[in-house]
Amino acid sequence: MIDVRRAMVLDCRSMARLLNAIIEKGGTTALTRPVTADDIAKRMESNADRSAWHVALDGEEQVVGFQWIMPNLKLPSEAVDIATFVQLGQTGLGIGSALFTATAGAAKDLGYEWINATIRADNDGGLTYYQSRGFRDWAFDENVALADGQRVDKISKRFDLT
Repeated sequence: MIDVRRAMVLDCRSMARLLNAIIEKGGTTALTRPVTADDIAKRMESNADRSAWHVALDGEEQVVGFQWIMPNLKLPSEAVDIATFVQLGQTGLGIGSALFTATAGAAKDLGYEWINATIRADNDGGLTYYQSRGFRDWAFDENVALADGQRVDKISKRFDLT
């Protein structure tokens, strides 16, 4: 059974551990450098009134996934960016679905009209996840440089809340 609740600063260490395992594996996130609990806490605090963070917990109250929405200056004010991270080996178990239900509700409550997901074009799992939620392609960026110098294509997908 997966429970979803708002993320708290106390969750940041678990969230960083989960995200760092994904970063270390490579190939799915645009993030290339490890993060700390402080990094995540600072990100949570920035734009706190226009953002929402959720964690998914397993039956033992361990963080097995998290998702956030945050404003992005590259998007119009009625749109918000989303990011989703699920513990390695735990995809396909409903964690992302449970997180998105909570996040979409929070986005509506915050007054957003649509959610943007920008995914690496080589991240088949991420593309499939957002497609299965009802996101549709709306932009494509070629040859984008990541922080480590690697170059990837990115696909932006849009989910209309209204």
